[in-house]
Amino acid sequence: MMVTPQRALWAFLTSVLLFLVISLTVRLGGFDAFEQSLMISLRNGDDLSVIAGPSWLSYFMLNITALGGWPVLTVLSLMLAGAFVVQGQWKYLCILLAVVIGETVITGLLKDVFARERPDFLPHLIDASSGSFPSGHSASAAAIYLTLGVAAANTVKRKALQLYVFATALLMVLLVGISRIYLGVHYPSDVVAGWSVGAAWASVVWLGAWKITSSR
Repeated sequence: MMVTPQRALWAFLTSVLLFLVISLTVRLGGFDAFEQSLMISLRNGDDLSVIAGPSWLSYFMLNITALGGWPVLTVLSLMLAGAFVVQGQWKYLCILLAVVIGETVITGLLKDVFARERPDFLPHLIDASSGSFPSGHSASAAAIYLTLGVAAANTVKRKALQLYVFATALLMVLLVGISRIYLGVHYPSDVVAGWSVGAAWASVVWLGAWKITSSR
């Protein structure tokens, strides 16, 4: 499961293509009916302010979504940055900083460009104020958790452990995105677009790191 430049390039191209397809379809309104139907199906039919399913699901989603928010990711990034400094792992420090800063800027710009309104046909179960497309939580989770997953996977030799580490990071990314849909603050297309942006930018940073390292 070792991540190579070839796999990173494939991930970048796939992510960019997916984002382009989704953004064009969103512009044309191609997902509107499906997304509304899906999001309403996740709520209690008698009360749209309640998530369908067991009573603990709302609490679970509220806590999972926090893992993709700026407070948690900022603290996590600072802790990791400190660890990299202490261990003299300057390459990983630069990668982390580039991923975090770049993803934040890119996602903010895209939100301004698309200026998509948040879903307004059901109650939001958590506060959200910025543009809806792409999902910032999903983009941040994809960029940061996948970066950490790649870094961790590349430091172990056993393929089974590499797969487990990367799969865990991927699961975290998926859960954060799904929580945004459940809480009613993002359309599914916002979330998938966010994943695409985060994965694409993380891939670019890793490719740049490999290029710089190999040229020395």
